[in-house]
Amino acid sequence: MPDTYRRIVLAARPDGAVTAENFALETVPLPQAADGQVVVRNDYLSLDPYMRGRMNESKSYAVPQPIGETMIGATVGRVVESRNAKFAVDDVVVGMYGWSEYGCSDGAGLMKVDTEHVPESAYLGPVGMPGMTAWYGLNKVIEPKAGETIVVSAASGAVGSVVGQLARLHGCRTVGIAGGPDKCAYVTDELGFDACVDYKAAGSDRQALRAALEDATPDGVDGYFENVGGVVMNTVLGRLNPFARVAICGLISGYDDAGGAAPIENPALFLVARFRMQGFIVSDHLPLWPTGLKELGTLVATGRLKYRETIADGLPAAPEAFMGLLKGRNFGKQLVELS
Repeated sequence: MPDTYRRIVLAARPDGAVTAENFALETVPLPQAADGQVVVRNDYLSLDPYMRGRMNESKSYAVPQPIGETMIGATVGRVVESRNAKFAVDDVVVGMYGWSEYGCSDGAGLMKVDTEHVPESAYLGPVGMPGMTAWYGLNKVIEPKAGETIVVSAASGAVGSVVGQLARLHGCRTVGIAGGPDKCAYVTDELGFDACVDYKAAGSDRQALRAALEDATPDGVDGYFENVGGVVMNTVLGRLNPFARVAICGLISGYDDAGGAAPIENPALFLVARFRMQGFIVSDHLPLWPTGLKELGTLVATGRLKYRETIADGLPAAPEAFMGLLKGRNFGKQLVELS
C-alpha cells in the first residue's frame, strides 16, 4: 500500500453556483488499521445532488458538510488491510468514505456485497441509495396501482430511471420528463417508458411544455415522482387527478439558486385535486433497505432493471463532474472511478 492518499475537502461554502474554488485536493498520510479497523481502497465514488445541500450552512435534515473535511459521499471498494473479524482482505464493501481514494474505520456502516451477479459500480446506483430512493418513493409514497399514470421528472437520471421501470412492472403507464432528444429516446427506447416529455424543447414557452405533457398524459396524472421542482413541478401539478400522490425526493432546479426552490404557484390545486404531497429522505427508512435492495439486486442481476452510468476518471475530476451533475450534463448515474 502507498504511504499517502488523496482526498477532496470542502474549502469554502458556495455563494450561488458551485465552483472549483469550493474544493481543495489534499494528499494526506494513509493510516494503518488498528485493532478492530479496516482499510479500504475505494474503486468508485458516488456523486449525488444531495451533496449540494450539505455544502450550505443552512438548517436541513442533516448537519452541514464541515469546512476542511473530506466531502461526504458513498463509495465502493476493496478491503486491503483488516484487523476486524467481520471483514477479510479483498472483500468488496460499500461505505461512506467520501471523496477519497482510501478509507479507514472500525467497519461500522460497511456492507459486504457480492459482485458475481451485480457489477460493483451498481451498488452506488440502482442497487444503492438512488435505487432505494426510487423504490421507497414509488412503493411507499405513491403506492402505484395497475392502470394508473405515473410521471417521473429527471427520468433518465439515477433515481428517475429506476422509478419508471418499477412503475412499469406495477402495470402503470409511465411518462418521463427529461432534457434533450437523446435522453428522451433512452427513456422510451431502452427503459421502456410509454412516453417522455422533452422540457428543453419547450424552452421558456410554458404553454408548449403544458401541451406536451397533456399529450403524454391524456388521462391525467395519478402519481408524480419529483426530482426537479420549479417550472416542471408546477406544470405537472396542474395535470394531477383527484387524490393523486406526489413524492418529493429532490428539487435540483433550485439547488444553486441563493433563493432556494421555486414556490408552488397555485396552492388551490391541493384543494381542487385533493392530492397528497410528501417529501422523504430515504435514510429515514433503513429497516426497509434489505427488502428493497434484495428486489433491486435481483432485477439488475436478471436484466430486468436497466441503468446507465457516466464515469469521470480519477479523484481530481470529481468537482467538475459534480458541477456537471447539477447542470444535468451527466447521463444516468454519475460516478468517479478511483482505481
